[in-house]
Formats: sequence, C-alpha cells, structure tokens
Amino acid sequence: MAPMDNTVLETAFVDELSKVNRKLRTMFDARVKAQGLTLARARLLMHLAKNEGATQSELASALEIEQASIVSLLDALQKKDLVVRRAVKDDRRANGIFLTAKARSEADAILAFVVELRRQILAGIDEKDLSAATDVLKHVSRNIGAVA
Repeated sequence: MAPMDNTVLETAFVDELSKVNRKLRTMFDARVKAQGLTLARARLLMHLAKNEGATQSELASALEIEQASIVSLLDALQKKDLVVRRAVKDDRRANGIFLTAKARSEADAILAFVVELRRQILAGIDEKDLSAATDVLKHVSRNIGAVA
C-alpha cells in the first residue's frame, strides 16, 4: 500500500475503534442505569463477582482507576448494601471486598447481559476473523502502553 493509503486505513481503523467503544459504553451504561448503577459501579461489581475478597488497591489496579476513586465507589456501594469490607487476615491495614447477596444477583444480571451483548454484537463474525481482530487489538493495546 502507498503511504497515503496506509494513513487512510489507519485513520479509518482508529475511527471505527472509537465508534465501537462509544457504542458499547452507551449500551452498557443504559443497561446498568436501569438497575440504578453507574458504569463505574457496575464495572466494579462485575469485577468483584469474579474476584471476591480483592483488596481496594487490587481493585484500583485491575480497573485502572485511582485509589481515591475506588474508595468513593466502595463507599457508595456499601451505603446501598451491595458490598462489605472485611479485614484481611494477615494485613490489618487492608480490607477484602465482598458482594452481599443483593449485589450478587445484580452482578449476575449484569454478567448475563454482557454475555448476551457479546453474542449479539459478534454474530456473523467468523472465528478466524475474530481471532485476528483480537490479536490486532492486543497489539494496539501494547503500542498504546509503550507510548503512554
């Protein structure tokens, strides 16, 4: 490809990637708002559903948010009776975060929605193409990490 064609292709790829990200966030945000949650709170509940007992610092790292932000999110979820903090056995300064029964059903509903959403948005895409696209996105992510 000529350099100009490559620039056009690169621009189109990044533009499509941005559009897909916005559309996914919009769909997900609308769904969790219907459950009375924010996007950030729903992401935290989904992560906890798979990683109960994680500490605040582990959650902040996994969700790529600041420590102060995770504290605020957890405080809000605790007020809604969705999470509880329990002292970590060998570290008095750390708390493990656990879902309440109420939160478990909300997290399960969100996870089920995500599974269905994936099925719908990836319908008709060949496994080989999906694998290649995933490889490309992983490479893009590594490149972003190297530039940042």
